[in-house]
Amino acid sequence: MNLYTINCGHFKLDGGAMFGVVPKSIWNRLNPADENNMCSWATRSLLIETENRLVLVDCGMGDKQNEKFFSYYYLHGDDDLDRSLAQYGFNREDITDVFLTHLHFDHCGGAIKKAGEQLVPAFKNAVYWSNEAHWEWAIHPNPREKASFLKENILPIQESGQLKFISDREEAGKGLALAPFLEQVDIRFANGHTEAMMLPQVQYKGKSIVFMADLLPSPGHIPLPYVMAYDTRPLITMTEKEAFLQEALEREYVLFFEHDPQQECCTLKQTERGIRPDQFFKLSEL
Repeated sequence: MNLYTINCGHFKLDGGAMFGVVPKSIWNRLNPADENNMCSWATRSLLIETENRLVLVDCGMGDKQNEKFFSYYYLHGDDDLDRSLAQYGFNREDITDVFLTHLHFDHCGGAIKKAGEQLVPAFKNAVYWSNEAHWEWAIHPNPREKASFLKENILPIQESGQLKFISDREEAGKGLALAPFLEQVDIRFANGHTEAMMLPQVQYKGKSIVFMADLLPSPGHIPLPYVMAYDTRPLITMTEKEAFLQEALEREYVLFFEHDPQQECCTLKQTERGIRPDQFFKLSEL
């Protein structure tokens, strides 16, 4: 097995929304805001290469939305998915599986592209993976998340016939229980950010690598009260974080961050203030 970091580009979100109840005087030291209170964030995917599969975990926001939409998010930087894949000798047609942690636009927008006036899968040879509980949540969105669940990102996946569902939580186990996906790749479910978000956990070079998605968007979100205002159930997020971080500390997991603009991975340590990041490094340094 090989793992590769795939950088899909950077965008900006309101710093207050990203850190919830934490005051700007504190969070601004973690991710400094610009004059509009916006902070830079990454859309960082993970590519898992096995003997006969090439799995892309999340795929950024893509490029099919209109100029007005992108103006809200201040896209910047030179990274994009195709250049990042090419760096390792791959292209979109090589992808066999697209694993979608959840269906918010910054995680799945790149799953669908425009071909003329049609919306078609951006990875024509891939199976797209979600789960039934989250899919139903996304296609019947609540008012709080409606702006993040865009039908043009979601419905064409099903219409293409390339969508498959992973076993639901009742079958696979709840919370921290792991559901099998591939050999050396399991899934844990989290429900604070959105319903049935999936976090892949990969056994790699003697380590457990956990793709944190939006349970921990960045190392700055490791302290328990640092919960995004986007989370639908912030108290559940705190409970999930506390249980996960204790397990990750005890079992020496490596955390892989999807949204931190600088840091890809870290380990954890116990401090007087609670569990905090220990060593930072790139995935390629493992």
